[in-house]
Amino acid sequence: MPKRLALSLALSLAALWAGEPPVGARGARGVRVATGQWVEPAGDVLTFPGRAIDMALSEDGATLFVKTDRGLLVVDTGGWRVRQSLAWGRGDSASMHGLAVDGGRVWVTTGKAGLLEAAPGAAGVWAWGRRIALAARDGKSAYPCGVALAGTRAVVALGRENAVAVLDLAAGSELARIPVGVAPCGVALSADGSTAFVANWGGRRPAPGQRTMASAGSPVAVDEGDRPLAGTVSRVDLARGAVTGEAEVGLHPCQVLLEGGTLSVANANSDSVTVLAAADLRVIRTVPVTPDPGLPFGSIVNALALDPRDGTLFAASGGTNAVGVIRGGACAGFVPAGWFPSCVAAGNGRLYIGSARGLGSREGRPGAKGWSVRSEQGTLQRVAIPADGALRTLTRRATDLAQVPRSLEAMLPARKGSRGPVPVPRRAGEPSVFRHVVYVIKENRTYDQVFGDLPQGDGDPSLCIYPREVTPNHHALAEQFVLLDNYYCNGVVSADGHQWATQGITTAYTEKTAGDWTRSYDLGTDPLAFAPTPFLWDSALLRGRSFRNFGEFDFTTLEPPLATWQDVYADHLGGTRKVGFRPSMPTESLRRHTAPDYPGWNTRIPDVVRVERFLAEFRECERKGAWQDLVVVYLPQDHTRGLTPGAPTPRAHLADNDLALGRLVEAISHSRFWKDTCIFVNEDDPQDGFDHVDGHRSLCLVVSPYTLRGRVVSRFYNQGSVLHTMERMLGLPPMTRLDGAAPTMEGCFTRRPDFTPYTALPSRVPLDEVNPRRTGALLDFSRPDTVPDDELNRLLWFAARGDAPYPAWFAGAHGKGLARKGLGLGK
Repeated sequence: MPKRLALSLALSLAALWAGEPPVGARGARGVRVATGQWVEPAGDVLTFPGRAIDMALSEDGATLFVKTDRGLLVVDTGGWRVRQSLAWGRGDSASMHGLAVDGGRVWVTTGKAGLLEAAPGAAGVWAWGRRIALAARDGKSAYPCGVALAGTRAVVALGRENAVAVLDLAAGSELARIPVGVAPCGVALSADGSTAFVANWGGRRPAPGQRTMASAGSPVAVDEGDRPLAGTVSRVDLARGAVTGEAEVGLHPCQVLLEGGTLSVANANSDSVTVLAAADLRVIRTVPVTPDPGLPFGSIVNALALDPRDGTLFAASGGTNAVGVIRGGACAGFVPAGWFPSCVAAGNGRLYIGSARGLGSREGRPGAKGWSVRSEQGTLQRVAIPADGALRTLTRRATDLAQVPRSLEAMLPARKGSRGPVPVPRRAGEPSVFRHVVYVIKENRTYDQVFGDLPQGDGDPSLCIYPREVTPNHHALAEQFVLLDNYYCNGVVSADGHQWATQGITTAYTEKTAGDWTRSYDLGTDPLAFAPTPFLWDSALLRGRSFRNFGEFDFTTLEPPLATWQDVYADHLGGTRKVGFRPSMPTESLRRHTAPDYPGWNTRIPDVVRVERFLAEFRECERKGAWQDLVVVYLPQDHTRGLTPGAPTPRAHLADNDLALGRLVEAISHSRFWKDTCIFVNEDDPQDGFDHVDGHRSLCLVVSPYTLRGRVVSRFYNQGSVLHTMERMLGLPPMTRLDGAAPTMEGCFTRRPDFTPYTALPSRVPLDEVNPRRTGALLDFSRPDTVPDDELNRLLWFAARGDAPYPAWFAGAHGKGLARKGLGLGK
């Protein structure tokens, strides 16, 4: 799209944002999602509970098969209806790619079991049939992904084995396992079945001495920011069982199509499609799939389909919420899709699109008053393949909905002769009143869970389980500064939540593995989950800003290992250090800037201990008169440990988190740095709770001398808004297209400062209030999100409300009951 058109559209968009509708709002522009974008899928639309991951048409085009995070959908393409929803069996789950149709059968790869067959039975009812196990050498899942068929032979990409498996489908056996590159994802077969072409997500195997970072146990070659260096395509001679060629393509190649002598490869982290000659893997061309070449990363090209009539290529663009149409060797335009299109198919003059996020967290009973962030409603589309004229109209709509004009506006250079410092400069590089930005990241709460009892905001007190009595400092900060009641987390769980919170975007890896995490669960631990852009701290350091990290992306172990929460808390009260903290941070580029004695994730460490470690270093900075420009502080204890026997109760965890936050703000606001410091506080995700507006709605606090006092701000903001606002304050450009499109938070500030400091309120709940030993709820909290969130949600509700009816309608169709008998926590 020409830049002049984009910039003129930016002016008209300003009026559309004035009303600031919440997430889930429907209007003339479709449905608003948590990224702030609007989605209005073109064509005929079906909705279903869950995420679309892969799709394929039957040979006659009459049936569309869709792999989702919950099973297999069988869709009638003529009547456009879901004919059957076939749920995964016990022990099965989705992998990020892999579905193929062979005559009357469908073969699907799963995250754990291997290759699974589905076939129609009596009256055309589909059922699971044979399964071919594909185990890894370590006994765990090999994480099968892409599958290609030729006669009775199948070739499957094994994402954890760095190999492909050659299978005899008739015998149900594995014939060979051939090493390829790192983390193979997509695979295509030559017409005669003799040659396989494999897209390697992690590229070549590292050379000796190369800088590496581990992904699911495999070393990946990475740059100085711990991001993968390249992706590759391998050509495999199946008869010889060997790779006979390898070509470098874009980053994160995740699907490969073979048509005649040409290969097309979707590069998810390069916003492009690479076209290769199959004979010698020569790169013919690289096609950018972006509305404008001046935009930063954000298209996330993660799936491909080919129109068999004329060779038009369709590329799912997850960040643009559209499908790119490639004709004549270039991207000719876009077709609007749902939130994060993740699979495409084409046939009989129609384009079929599946979107992983669809309409957002909208699944649930009609008329329900609230939502869980896991109540995802995916979308399927049937669209007539557009001619050039119709495509131009669709393209204008797609780029408007995706807010491409706002992204371009954010890239404009600073104006010459700009006015004096303001809280939020209009453009990066213009002066701000703030020198220091403190970014506090917490865990898993919704707005209604904490602020639902505040009558001045849009809250539902019936969903508030951590009210003022439990969280007095959160309430006081929201009332003394600004209460944001239209603020959203973009993500769903910690794996994508921390990525949204620190990189301003998610990746195809994360969106497509959300059905299961058998390959890896990333929290700064897997380079293949990272976006190709800098993290917030990388961007700051590249531009000469100083930075300090307190706990983010760190997994701390205790010494001795069996030390309890009570042991650590006794250390805190007594001023001793009998229990030691051992950090574990795989991200080397972040480790260099991390406080070594500040603990990261470990639910046996109170947040008041974390803050004391922070304050010890902060006081030294104040003594010297020098403090970092960007400071990230991780306070995770509002995650809780549920009803773990002997652990603090959920409300004690929240009280601990609340007191720690109050002390942090108190110290900063009474310091010499207060006059030019802004503190942002938000959750990484809102997964462990419900909200009456939307499951993505969450907490955000903005605390500074220039913050409005005693106001309710109902403008739409999200995690991208926090990042974009911090970038403006620190003079940094947007990291991605999505944080560049997010509205900055001018509505929270005034130019007239009030330097009145904040005084922390004491806890009203004993921090050492513990769960009864008889609760029996022994769950694994060693890592974030190891406990099923529906189960934890029910435990947290029961701990707060006893026998009050659980709001099961918020949990969506996947919610399951949890026996309360014997928990011993009734009122």
